[in-house]
Amino acid sequence: MDDQIRLAAFDWLDKQTSIHGDVLPRELLAQGFYQKGERITLLGPQGIWKPRVMEYPLSITTIQSGIYADMHTPDGFLKYKYRGTDPNHPDNIGLRKLISLRKPLIYFLSIVKGRYLVTWPVYIINDNIKDLVFTVAVDDIKSVKQEIDKVEAEAEYYRRSYLTANIQIRVHQRSFRERVLLAYQHQCALCKLKHIELLDAAHIITDKDEEGDPIIQNGLALCKIHHAAFDNNFIGISPDYIIKIRADVLAESDGPMLRYGIQSLNNSKLILPPNRLHWPDRERLDIRYSDFLKAG
Repeated sequence: MDDQIRLAAFDWLDKQTSIHGDVLPRELLAQGFYQKGERITLLGPQGIWKPRVMEYPLSITTIQSGIYADMHTPDGFLKYKYRGTDPNHPDNIGLRKLISLRKPLIYFLSIVKGRYLVTWPVYIINDNIKDLVFTVAVDDIKSVKQEIDKVEAEAEYYRRSYLTANIQIRVHQRSFRERVLLAYQHQCALCKLKHIELLDAAHIITDKDEEGDPIIQNGLALCKIHHAAFDNNFIGISPDYIIKIRADVLAESDGPMLRYGIQSLNNSKLILPPNRLHWPDRERLDIRYSDFLKAG
């Protein structure tokens, strides 16, 4: 029953992330799904979560604080703190048993309040009782059904190390997106589209450049077509928050998407976040607007 629920939970998450992306709302995860008449919740009030009908924990949750240094071991795996300071707390015992049983878990990392980056399967691979910390490794979904005698230890180590390291990249990207979309009230700053699945956090200055910090003031909430148009300098935004369309694009004659989706935006005002502290940085906009003018 325990293994069946884990596999069902992974399948359910696969479906949800294919619809919503890999950052999911808490209410969806807490609601969970039904398995043979039993409701299976994927997280709860405790960081180590075991649904009532399961023998061992199903998920672990981390609330992100600060940047990533305190989240990782020197060799790149994740650190997960005990519940409390008692190594023999039932939750800690439950995670400890998963090491020898090689049972996989789900890992939730809070990106912004109420929204979690979802990763599975993860495994508890070490228990540091002295420091009250477990070591967690991300693995490939194929590992769930892999027989232990078929696993070559060194290959497993490097595969898990590589996959776990990718979490840092995902956290960086998803955290920026979630904070920017929240600041703009989950709507496109050009057209007011509110379907979160169709929204991106666009950088004003790309993160490859020195001024391209992953902060809200260097971001814009844009729908995917306006994001692409902004990145390719079809659209520019002046330092006084006026939307401009490149002259040659204005002169084109095409279908309704070009006419209503892009050309009609010319000289309109950017939709700004309610909090002035989150408004786009004018100096960064000025740099980016200069590139737009050169492109025209």
